[in-house]
Amino acid sequence: MTAAAAPALPEVNFSDHGDIRYLHLGTEWIQGSMRIDDPFAIDLEYVQRMMAWLLFVEPQTVAKRHAMQLGLGAAALTKFCHKRLRMKTTAIELNPQVVAACRLWFKLPRDDSRLSVILGDAREVVAHEHWRGQVDALQVDLYDHEAAAPVLDSEDFYRDCRTLLTEDGCMTVNLFGRSSSYERSLQRIQAAFGDEAVWAFRPTREGNTVVLALREPAHPTRAQLSERAEAIEARWGLPARKWLRVFRPVG
Repeated sequence: MTAAAAPALPEVNFSDHGDIRYLHLGTEWIQGSMRIDDPFAIDLEYVQRMMAWLLFVEPQTVAKRHAMQLGLGAAALTKFCHKRLRMKTTAIELNPQVVAACRLWFKLPRDDSRLSVILGDAREVVAHEHWRGQVDALQVDLYDHEAAAPVLDSEDFYRDCRTLLTEDGCMTVNLFGRSSSYERSLQRIQAAFGDEAVWAFRPTREGNTVVLALREPAHPTRAQLSERAEAIEARWGLPARKWLRVFRPVG
């Protein structure tokens, strides 16, 4: 007898609309995007918000840190962390077609001494001891071709994510904030990290809510956050001052 076949991975394709290139997994749902004339920038608003962990670290330490993405998408976060922030960057992606598409169509660089794109299952990666305590910025965006709810979303999964983080590390997660699954996901993150460690944005117009969870709770003042936001805008061009109007502790 042969083992049951693994479920087929979705087809990967792209579409261009003006200066923007979009990644699709066999449907009209957008799985990521790139500005063709500025391929290492972050185009989508919710993806920019996945960088909000920058509000909790000293800007001069960023290049010494390690970023990990669970789910490659169109590689916007991976490229930004590697090229713009000069960080050690690791991306975990299940679908080899997505990796190939990012290299062919979305300007994802080849692996080098700071960049590793690994074919693998995020569930197995976070449960393995190899990366424990080594990730400063963990960015989780795990949706399938139907984009209905996160593929990995259990309390155990989020607890494993927490074990990957350094002492001042941070996880950001993309959730659909207007879907029925959002409150359940948020409760699981709070159970894994603690109420005092969790922050959240308001949903974007498209309904994406980015939730941020710290390895250990931090309570910066509004003045400290404003100072960090100004530094982020000046150094890297992200709209961090705008973030502060729609970003609050949950607990």
